[in-house]
Amino acid sequence: MRGKKKLAKLLYFADFDLYEKSQKSITGDVYCALPMGPVPSALEEITAEMMKKKLLGIEQVEEREGYNPTEIYKCIAEPDLSVFDDEEKKMLDRIVIKYGHLNGKQLEELSHAEAPYIGTELRKEIPYELAFYRGTDFSDL
Repeated sequence: MRGKKKLAKLLYFADFDLYEKSQKSITGDVYCALPMGPVPSALEEITAEMMKKKLLGIEQVEEREGYNPTEIYKCIAEPDLSVFDDEEKKMLDRIVIKYGHLNGKQLEELSHAEAPYIGTELRKEIPYELAFYRGTDFSDL
């Protein structure tokens, strides 16, 4: 996966879509409203732990001068999908189909237009309950 921003936003959409539909999240993480959109609070800690356990590889790629390098995330080990129930797996598949082709900037723009981000003060925790103001169409599930 190309970019930390993209990873953060895909996790946001997965968690908030599932919460809107079923009043539960996949990660159980807390999201903060940062200038580039919602970010799960444990993202750095979890990716570092996964690297330490040789489950995830992260490559830093310089794309443009004056910008931070882009992080490319690669699974080293086969994921353990048994940790997800059927509803979570369906939601993750849906998120990949709906948003996986978008880049970090596009996902940032989409997340900035959503009620949970709009309704939260910058640098504060985004309440999951704001997911109910999104009006997501789940007819594809």
